Amino acid sequence: MKAGGAVVILSLLAGGCAAQRAGAPQPSQGTPEAVSLLGEPLLAPALAPERRTELEARLAAARAEWERAPGDADAIIWLGRRTAYLGRFREAIDIFGEGIRRHPRDARLYRHRGHRYITVRRFDLAERDFERAAALIEGVADEVEPDGIPNARNVPTSTLQSNVWYHLGLARYLQGDFAGALEAYRHGMEVSENDDTRVAMSHWLYMTLRRLGRDAEAAAVLVPIRDAMDIVENGDYHRLLLLYQGKLRTDDLVRESGEAGSVANATIGYGVGNWYLYNGRREDALRTFKRVLSGGQWPAFGHVASEADLKRMGGRR
Repeated sequence: MKAGGAVVILSLLAGGCAAQRAGAPQPSQGTPEAVSLLGEPLLAPALAPERRTELEARLAAARAEWERAPGDADAIIWLGRRTAYLGRFREAIDIFGEGIRRHPRDARLYRHRGHRYITVRRFDLAERDFERAAALIEGVADEVEPDGIPNARNVPTSTLQSNVWYHLGLARYLQGDFAGALEAYRHGMEVSENDDTRVAMSHWLYMTLRRLGRDAEAAAVLVPIRDAMDIVENGDYHRLLLLYQGKLRTDDLVRESGEAGSVANATIGYGVGNWYLYNGRREDALRTFKRVLSGGQWPAFGHVASEADLKRMGGRR
């Protein structure tokens, strides 16, 4: 890492640590991390005290590793990821940006910065980062992407290439570029090697095709989906695909998604609302998207997509 980049990262971390020592910002205070597509300030998500303590300890470990090897791309990536897990998304974007200046041909840095650009609603910048990452991974062997928050089996289910295509598709989808999203998700299906990745990619691919009015192609996406699949972490996407097959009911899915403030509510809620929308039930879709937003899980992709659709539909929260 060049000296200037090291100073920038250290200053970011020092500012975050000082705020914590001073007892601020609290989840309900401080500078917004982003502004919603409906014009509302988005503050860092609330964290339970024990969860915050755990995440801060992991960030401290990532910071110590970076300090030992400030020029190492892995150290910068983990520093950025651990910063983002605490809701400090703008800091994470700056950290990944410094990494890109030092390692301009490392696709992983563009992939992670692009993810956080989606979080802060800068879809155009996210798309640019993912397109750059896609160019860099062309012709390169895929690699498993380690989990920052391990799943129940402690076995990573995604790869660098599947994440690049998945998130590129999402960045385009959120901008209403469904044709562009379709292209990305088609590529993503080609590198989906397990059931978790397949159901995640299939879910967004199916919704994209329905938005394009290509219903026969959308139906074909559902053919390989089975009731019993080896799902570790994408159970919500799997259940939504079963809904699209007609095997589950919307009311049951919404009830099973739990409290309004859960990530599952955002994921299931958006899928159900979208299903209402392309089946001509506009008012049900509006009501469902608004319910998702009431949950407050604004970094969740289902929440972001609900905002995007409400804005396109002229609805208000």
